[in-house]
Amino acid sequence: MSEWKTRITKVQVVKPAKELGEACLVLIYPPGPDMGKRFPLARSEIVLGRGADCDIQVDRDSVSRRHARVYRSGDTWSVEDLQSTNGSYVNDVPVTKSVLRDGDFVKIGAAIFKFLTGSGIEASYHEEIYKMTIVDALTGAHNKRYFLEFLEREIARCARYRRPLSLLMFDIDHFKLINDKHGHLTGDYVLRELSRRLLGRVRREELLARYGGEEFAAVLPETDITGARTFGEQVRRLVCDQPFEYEGDTFEVTVSVGLATVEGEDVDVSQFIKQADDNLYRAKREGRNRVIG
Repeated sequence: MSEWKTRITKVQVVKPAKELGEACLVLIYPPGPDMGKRFPLARSEIVLGRGADCDIQVDRDSVSRRHARVYRSGDTWSVEDLQSTNGSYVNDVPVTKSVLRDGDFVKIGAAIFKFLTGSGIEASYHEEIYKMTIVDALTGAHNKRYFLEFLEREIARCARYRRPLSLLMFDIDHFKLINDKHGHLTGDYVLRELSRRLLGRVRREELLARYGGEEFAAVLPETDITGARTFGEQVRRLVCDQPFEYEGDTFEVTVSVGLATVEGEDVDVSQFIKQADDNLYRAKREGRNRVIG
């Protein structure tokens, strides 16, 4: 497969954008040189796909040659699937045709765009670019870079005020088998759905992050070892108690959880992570789908 790239090939400004209404698609996933690129919807119809004749060409095997079109009717923008192999989605819901609203996520194959429109489009675009620096676009959890910065700040704060701090590292069990059996698009869905379930349980002062691949981390300020174990068990049950379903396939997913806690002492960030990670891999060795720490 050729290196991933997205490029605009033949969109021409037929009318000034303001005459058509300010609107654009912003590529937010997957990571790469084009992530964050803005594609103005400067015509009344734009075709997305893998083919060289598409207005927005997405060079990805999971994308059909002519995958979907985004078009304007009156004051409304819509997306329509063009009988693609892997389907088109709006906010993770499969669609044949759907009206687009400001902030909607449009997914074709493995590529995700964000639809922006309205008078505040410039501010929205710059806000989206900022979010890309701290948020993992696939899952909506924070990214590893922001996680490390946040954890370092919280370690310093807990040491200064002699307060507890807990860290959980958790990893999807047998994730490679999910990809091999159901496909990588299903694997992406599992990552997004797991993150969605957990983000609903994380308090404002806490942090959920995608650490890498299928591994996530949660930072819990003001939480001692007992509270961390309770949260870890909640994480485990949130994942394993409700089956995952995608494209007609229903399957079970479990996670292994490792945790570490400090009680007001100053610790090295990497050592703190290693302690939680070591407990995570101990949970794997002892049979998976469990909390250790």
